[in-house]
Amino acid sequence: MVSGLFPPWFGRGLCEPGYVPDFNDLTLLPFCVGLTLLGLIGSWAAWRRRGVAAGTRGVALSLLPVSLYLTGLLELVWDVIRSTVSWVTHLIFSPTVWAGVALFGVSVVLYVVAGVARGRREVSPKAQKSKPASPAGELTATGPEPASAAPAKAAKPAKGSKGKQQESSEFDEIEDILKRHGIN
Repeated sequence: MVSGLFPPWFGRGLCEPGYVPDFNDLTLLPFCVGLTLLGLIGSWAAWRRRGVAAGTRGVALSLLPVSLYLTGLLELVWDVIRSTVSWVTHLIFSPTVWAGVALFGVSVVLYVVAGVARGRREVSPKAQKSKPASPAGELTATGPEPASAAPAKAAKPAKGSKGKQQESSEFDEIEDILKRHGIN
């Protein structure tokens, strides 16, 4: 190969499998400028045919290649794409990775099955009877009982007949209020 005829990066095996161009080459700047110029020409045509909004949107998109190159983000985008492609090719052709994917799937299935089994677990009648009663709101091994499930023992009046009449009158008032608002 004649040394002065081709750029130095051309002889590094450009056509060899697995070769990916490096971003240290200055070949990307002319490529990005060319894309920007083509975009600006298209933006001018869009401006004339479809109006100011379409033309302005085209100019905004046309300036992206050069701006990405000048800020160094084009190299970042290229590295992300190259790494993603490498990961996908290793994923497809590696039995070890497939074993890992299978184990991940088994793990997810077991986790879901455990959640479903926990939700369907019923307390047997014997376990309910042997369970000591705890006051409402007290923490137990299975969690706090709701306040509505426990009987209201704290509100026992000193005198039986007056307390019951007072309770029933309070409940009657609450019931009337609920009925007025249409709540049964």
